[in-house]
Amino acid sequence: MVGFKQTLCALLLMAFAGVAIAQNNTNSPYTRYGYGELANQNFGNSRAMGGIAFGLRDGLQINPLNPASYTAIDSLTFLFEGGASLQNTNIDGGTQKLNVKNSSFDYLAMQFRLHKRLAMTVGLLPFSNVGYKVAQAYTETATSPAYTKQVEGDGGLHQVFGGLGFKVLNNLSIGANVSFLWGDITRNLRMIYPGYKPGISDYIETPSYVETSSFSIRDYKLDFGIQYTQPIGKKHSVTLGAVFSPKHNLNNDAYVQTTTSVIVTKDTIATFGLPNTFGAGLTYKYDDRLTVGVDYSLQKWGDVTYLNKKNAFCDRTKISVGAEYLPTTMGRNYFGHVKYRLGGYYTTPYYKTEAGERASREYGVTAGFGFPVPRSRSIISVTAQYTHVEGLQAGMLNENILKLSIGITFNERWFFKRKVD
Repeated sequence: MVGFKQTLCALLLMAFAGVAIAQNNTNSPYTRYGYGELANQNFGNSRAMGGIAFGLRDGLQINPLNPASYTAIDSLTFLFEGGASLQNTNIDGGTQKLNVKNSSFDYLAMQFRLHKRLAMTVGLLPFSNVGYKVAQAYTETATSPAYTKQVEGDGGLHQVFGGLGFKVLNNLSIGANVSFLWGDITRNLRMIYPGYKPGISDYIETPSYVETSSFSIRDYKLDFGIQYTQPIGKKHSVTLGAVFSPKHNLNNDAYVQTTTSVIVTKDTIATFGLPNTFGAGLTYKYDDRLTVGVDYSLQKWGDVTYLNKKNAFCDRTKISVGAEYLPTTMGRNYFGHVKYRLGGYYTTPYYKTEAGERASREYGVTAGFGFPVPRSRSIISVTAQYTHVEGLQAGMLNENILKLSIGITFNERWFFKRKVD
């Protein structure tokens, strides 16, 4: 059984993650919309395989995106998994370019068996991230003086979850996650006009319009999953997985305050929601050495109310493909036991502009390795991901993102009895 030192290390990692998850880890102007950038909640192996997860079953790593997969763990194993990322983003605004760097906490979770047919996972994840600061100058026209528009925001939503997976039949599993969502997001809009102030300076810039929106979320989230595995001969198998998350409004404490000259108005009633989410995936596995899969998901953000506005977002779709190859399960050659991973994805984010148009689309490629830790069942997952975000409307920005992610999976034998002769 894992000793006191390993358990203490796990607890310290959890405490560190609780601090790290609150840090701002994005500088994307697209996070000005809605809840911001939705976090990538895939763990190490899934992340390197283009994000496939719904039909993925791996008893050596955790897959929270389909809780039915929890039953893949064997009865003697305890898994503890954590991950973090470094990110470099090039933002292209046509005449202006910007380079920003960020780091982020990605995930932390543990998984174990409760019964031969029942497994449990608990974990901590980011849900969304907001972080931007943009200013744009407008020249004088016949109907408007020159002014500067400034927008900025920060914050995000986080979730802690607990999930159960139950093996109904040998080839059929179901599961559910219950999450607690919390977080704060604040946004500011300023319209700054130059004004003449004799005795101080010729001109100074003073805001004549300020809008501040702030909200705190404290509520639950539910996710359900199912997986069915069909063996084909001795070495082949196919797994079909599906997930569903129901729509519901979120408990919140929010206000929108506007200031024009000396007039202040404040609105404290706001409605926020989460969408119905549907997903399906198919995974083919050969001899526990080759895994190939494809996923599709649909989030009905177009049906969600946000800040009392209906139809505030676009529906979000995503298609992912990925593969993992293990050269051998025998022999002493270290690189023969390394897992090689590759994938790609295409998604249409939920961002909608003020004009009611879809703001962007996104595609990416991923590649990575699963390095076994010598004299251990643990794995170090390293993933490189390139993402291109393309603005679809006039004046929208393009982003090129390179991200390096590292995940560590501690795989320990906790639940066995030692025999003494």
